[in-house]
Amino acid sequence: MTATADPSARDTDRRWLVVGAGGMLGTDLMARLAAAGIDARGLRRADLDVTDAEAAQTALAGYDVVVNATAYTAVDDAETHEAEAFAVNATGVANLARAAHAAGARFVHVSTDYVFDGGATAPYAEDAAVAPRSAYGRTKAAGEWAVRAEAPDHLVVRTAWLYGAHGGCFPRTMARLADDRDLLAVVDDQVGQPTWTRDLADLILRLVEADAPAGTYHGTSSGRTSWFGFTRRIVAGTGASAVVEPTTSDKFPRPAPRPAFSVLGHDALRAAGVAPIGDWAERWDAAAAEVLA
Repeated sequence: MTATADPSARDTDRRWLVVGAGGMLGTDLMARLAAAGIDARGLRRADLDVTDAEAAQTALAGYDVVVNATAYTAVDDAETHEAEAFAVNATGVANLARAAHAAGARFVHVSTDYVFDGGATAPYAEDAAVAPRSAYGRTKAAGEWAVRAEAPDHLVVRTAWLYGAHGGCFPRTMARLADDRDLLAVVDDQVGQPTWTRDLADLILRLVEADAPAGTYHGTSSGRTSWFGFTRRIVAGTGASAVVEPTTSDKFPRPAPRPAFSVLGHDALRAAGVAPIGDWAERWDAAAAEVLA
């Protein structure tokens, strides 16, 4: 199971701001902070245009911890709209990082496995060289660079294969399809770590409460599986009779290339004394009823 922060270690005097509070992760993070008794404000997309540097300076003033949970995440659309993706994922992030530094706030930025090329065979270390293969990955890698340049007191938290109860996600799609079809063909040549947004929200809180050193961390579940393996687990839990069979990525061509290997290592977490998220299968079993409700 995922470890939780020691209540005695919580600093409830720090004021938190969550940018992107209306998204799948942002919603769970706001709930986690409220449960911890932490003073937190959430901003949705309509509340703050992150590409407006002056607006960012005004919005972030007076906070001690700022979490950026917003991003341009339309991976395929980014291939033909890279400038728009860059405006949010790089320029907007630079604005937030600069404003957080000016406010004296710790800046937590959520990034992605797409900064890597997916060609590894062992878990990516936090300091592995980035080599994005998609427009989305390039803009997210640029956002990481901006954070390191503009906000010395930062935590870059890379995640992957996110699912949760407050937005569209892979498990919900597969559960719905399993109710409608007799056969599901799912790719078995992409490997990663399905990660519950509630677990990532908890990890972000634990990193901040631990006063983890500035740097890059990986916020994914432990273990690994393929989309095929994840789907089998999802469908088995629903009681649907659909058969799940493996297939390959070339049967489902997409505008943006997907990383074949998205397993991220957790050595930096352990070095900071912060427990990684538990095994993906155990965490899915804990999350399934809420996510699929």
